[in-house]
Amino acid sequence: MADSGLIGSSERFQAVLDDVQIVAPAECAVLVQGETGTGKEVIARAIHDSGPRHSGPFVGLNCAAIPGALLESELFGHERGAFTGAVTQTSGRFQAAHGGTLFLDEIGDLPLELQPKLLRVLQEQQYERLGSSRTLRADVRVIAASNQDLWQMVEQKTFREDLYYRLSVFPIRLPSLRERKDDIPSLVRHLSKNIHARWASLSMRFPTG
Repeated sequence: MADSGLIGSSERFQAVLDDVQIVAPAECAVLVQGETGTGKEVIARAIHDSGPRHSGPFVGLNCAAIPGALLESELFGHERGAFTGAVTQTSGRFQAAHGGTLFLDEIGDLPLELQPKLLRVLQEQQYERLGSSRTLRADVRVIAASNQDLWQMVEQKTFREDLYYRLSVFPIRLPSLRERKDDIPSLVRHLSKNIHARWASLSMRFPTG
């Protein structure tokens, strides 16, 4: 697992690795929660790589990085002429991840108006491109992640409760580095090794003298 960036031997982190091994073969939805920088995408990739879809694509989408008006098209794709500027048919991330895993980072930033559409995909494994009436099948495992407290968002009515339960079939909470200080030496060694390897590679590509 070290090769996958899963570095650490502390009790808290080993519990996370145990969760990865348990849930990877199950193919259920997973919700990874933790502070920024705790390695949520690394954990998602480890689940994908250890599961039955490992030979399929791993497709990521940061929901906070896409304007709300474009996010539906990013997820589901669109037909030509579906909106101003849609000059060609475009596949979405669900189609790109067909047979594999779709990682939805910062899921707490998904607009409320899009949440029912994501819920439908999770429930029925079906969706339509924007501007199309043709129903497509979604053979995709969804792993979502957030640095926000989604349950608190549910209580505040800014995140749908039914979607929360669909996404958190198997919740994983990642500890912050301050909660796993015993792992700092091994993380430093890993980073140092990577830095030296990159410098060596650059030196070979761009020799001096």
